[in-house]
Amino acid sequence: MTSSHPSHASHASHRLSRRGLLAAAGVAGVTGAAGLLGAAPASAAPAPSAASSTGRGSAALVVHNASVFTGTGGRTPVEAVAVGRDGRILATGTNAAVRRHVGRDTEVVDARGNTVMSGIHDGHVHPLGAGERSLSPSLEGAETTPAELREILTGFLAETGGAGAEPDRWLVVEDWNPVGLLPVGTLAHHSILDALATRRPIALVGGDGHNLWANQRALDIAGITAATPDPVGGKVVKGADGQPTGVLKDDAQGLVRRHIPEPTRADLVAACAKVLELAAASGVTTMMDALVGRHELELYQALSAAGKLPQRIVPAIRLEAEQTRDPAGSLAYARGLRREFEGVRGLRFGMIKVFLDGVIEYPAQTAALLKPYLDGNGRPTGNRGELYTSAADYGRLTAAFNQAGWQMHAHGLGDRAVRTALDGYAYAGRVTGRRDTRNAVAHLQLVDPADLRRFAQLGVAACMQLQWAAKDTWTMEALLPYIGPERHRWMYPARSLEKAGARLSGGSDWPVDALQVWNQLRTAIDRQGAFGAGPLHRELEGLSRDTVLRMHTSGTAWQLRQEGLTGTVEPGRAADLVVLDRDVRRCPVADISGTGVRMTLVGGRVVHDADSASGRAASARVAGAASAGPRPASYAAVHAGGRHHACKH
Repeated sequence: MTSSHPSHASHASHRLSRRGLLAAAGVAGVTGAAGLLGAAPASAAPAPSAASSTGRGSAALVVHNASVFTGTGGRTPVEAVAVGRDGRILATGTNAAVRRHVGRDTEVVDARGNTVMSGIHDGHVHPLGAGERSLSPSLEGAETTPAELREILTGFLAETGGAGAEPDRWLVVEDWNPVGLLPVGTLAHHSILDALATRRPIALVGGDGHNLWANQRALDIAGITAATPDPVGGKVVKGADGQPTGVLKDDAQGLVRRHIPEPTRADLVAACAKVLELAAASGVTTMMDALVGRHELELYQALSAAGKLPQRIVPAIRLEAEQTRDPAGSLAYARGLRREFEGVRGLRFGMIKVFLDGVIEYPAQTAALLKPYLDGNGRPTGNRGELYTSAADYGRLTAAFNQAGWQMHAHGLGDRAVRTALDGYAYAGRVTGRRDTRNAVAHLQLVDPADLRRFAQLGVAACMQLQWAAKDTWTMEALLPYIGPERHRWMYPARSLEKAGARLSGGSDWPVDALQVWNQLRTAIDRQGAFGAGPLHRELEGLSRDTVLRMHTSGTAWQLRQEGLTGTVEPGRAADLVVLDRDVRRCPVADISGTGVRMTLVGGRVVHDADSASGRAASARVAGAASAGPRPASYAAVHAGGRHHACKH
């Protein structure tokens, strides 16, 4: 396909030349995809072996006429890939060389000159949170006046039961924009919600996951008063009169959330299965779920048992702030969850998640900075943000988990939080003597240049969400006046980290941000993406295409300790592959955003086929999401520690 725009018509054409290749190979007939669909499920794919890389038997699937991005750095062009019946890559090479693996029942796919590559590895994502959010009405990050907001909420009240739901059924609304009240500067207060003609408790959940806005009825149910103290890692926002405003930040959200009835398990499983289909249709084959507890593990268990877990999942067990001060107890807690759920097909344990700070954008300003925030007029304030765990505590925690073979994944957004993580990792390395620990810091919105080389020195993965690296409200109006141009230049310093030898890995942070995989990759290159108002320090921090492709495949596979299994296209690796509708290495950079995924395989098993009825539906949902616009405006509070309570727990 040569067009720069995805087309459903093109999806139907990708197998039309199947007989041509078979005839050239001297094969009389062909069957459908039954042989491929019967391959071992992704979670059961065996580890690569030397013997598997030399086999010359009949393949389950051959993709030819492709521009294959192998990710291995080889200079010889690769045109075709053969997938063995064991779910591993049997052979790569020229069309002629791979043709020998075509048998009578081999499925043959014509890539039409477009890219075939490793599936996308999402190194920081909350897929079950996306599923849960989909069960509630959404404000979609809208900017509104209080009157407009009440009009929208009146409609949601009617749609969720109307008079029959009075007075006790909760109205929970997702993707509220904490800085979206107009005129600019209007503050959220429960009185705005109390003016609605209802007695129902109402909770508006920030699209960032870090903020929640409740009406007075909800505050009363939760018992929140002027005397309510701030919980560890959270804040009950109070007005000048000392009374709660209705806004709860970070871990304070739990004061209200615990009173909201849970959806049924069946509804949750169905919703999560649907969003996992969406991820497969976007080309995602591995996900590191960056916030997991018992609730999420039970959902994964149910999805796996129902055969609705298409990706490989690395769950990161989240530790609360108080747990970080008890390394032995935390290790026992994580080991207990692993023992209970390690038999779930598709899951692989070994990751721990800790929040070190919050969000950098005004008005939240809870990201931990080395130097104070500015007041918007260039004058320093007394605020350096919030550091939820000290370097000493994080170092001791890391040492305990690294010694036991676990990896650490830190939310570090401000430069002080990043340094805290690196200091903790350095301490753990000295204490344990372990080197190849592959601990990570995620987000890295602001990194002090003095810390760039420490990533390579300590073997720390730099896990970045570069769809955010564009000029927009969040990186300019809500940030530049409050940190100044000198620090602003170090926003999302991807190329600087690469030059300093850091291992880059990629993630989406979905549903904090929209799942727009290919726009995410494009933005890492041009630092503008489909929705940015302009490039964000592109000349300093933009990455090359090959770097971006490796970052989101082999780079993240390295972070997750599965580079021996996935992340590159070479014999012996698991056949976690995507067939795209364009050549993403040669098309105009801007056209990468609109990339369509024609087929996704995990362990040799088709988990998305754009020709199928379900695949067409999933592809349509991906296209709809890609045209929906930029990340929710609520990103202004995106990172404040509880943001990753996107899954409501």
